[in-house]
Amino acid sequence: MNQGKNKYNVAVAGATGAVGGAMLEVLERCDFPLNELRLLASARSVGKKLKFKGQDIEVQELTMDAFSGIDIALFSAGAARSLQFGPAAAAAGAVVVDNSSGFRMDPDIPLVVPEVNPHAIAQYKKRGIIANPNCSTIQMLVALKPIHDAAGIKRIVVSTYQAVSGSGAKAIEELKGQVMDYAAGKKMENSVYPHQIAFNCLPHIDSFLDNGYTKEEMKMVNETHKIFEDSSIGVTATTVRVPVFYGHSESINIETKNKLSAEDVKELLRHATGVKLVDDPHNNKYPLAIDCAGQFETLVGRIREDESIDNGINMWVVSDNILKGAALNAVQIAEVVGRDYL
Repeated sequence: MNQGKNKYNVAVAGATGAVGGAMLEVLERCDFPLNELRLLASARSVGKKLKFKGQDIEVQELTMDAFSGIDIALFSAGAARSLQFGPAAAAAGAVVVDNSSGFRMDPDIPLVVPEVNPHAIAQYKKRGIIANPNCSTIQMLVALKPIHDAAGIKRIVVSTYQAVSGSGAKAIEELKGQVMDYAAGKKMENSVYPHQIAFNCLPHIDSFLDNGYTKEEMKMVNETHKIFEDSSIGVTATTVRVPVFYGHSESINIETKNKLSAEDVKELLRHATGVKLVDDPHNNKYPLAIDCAGQFETLVGRIREDESIDNGINMWVVSDNILKGAALNAVQIAEVVGRDYL
């Protein structure tokens, strides 16, 4: 448990990226107890200044020696850099919270959503690293955890409707550019995605595997099993990119071991940590991607019983993929690490 430290030296690796910037925003909004904040990025960003609590902080180069004196290192620099620099940060004494896919399925490294499996954080002591799950997995399990605890989940069928911000800044610009070109009567160009994304849906996120699923879809399967610590749960996913800037939406169908009514589920989620129930369809109130942007909570609505099976529930789940899907989840892990382990 906590041995009395009340302020922490924190490094953000990948500070100039979209998620790195969101990490700074979350650290500020959460009033994280900071002693020093060290911003790290590639050599081309060195000297750039980023605002934090009204102060300008200069970006330093991400190197093997950049983590001296750091307590917690938040990584959002991509899997290759995480695999390269994460172990060096851990060797320097930092607890690494990594947002990439680099360490997620490593059996020695905990994969954590604080509302779901905070106990797993203790396993960081093996390697000094904690992995942040995939954005689409995080919001799904935040919504499903109270149901799994109450009735046991047997099977999950999920279809995602994922925002272009999940592909990075270039994808946001591609969607903007295509919309403007369409309005101007020009030919729409695409380079980030294999097809036009404006006014379209692409059932293709990440690369296709031999089983016909994409990597993104199998991430949701494998990460759910690891986080819930139960590989017997049936999980199948279809992940779709949609022309939305921020906020992933998910249609989730579950089959539970024990019967829950729609009202039971609403009552569970009404009191669940990290969840905001938005479920008043008669007044057109349900979770929307445009409403979740900037929100810390995962929005859940359209809760209803699946009339095709005995113990089935349908729901619609929406969350800010840059915040809860990445930066916020990482900072929440860091808060638990600081409070309970440093």
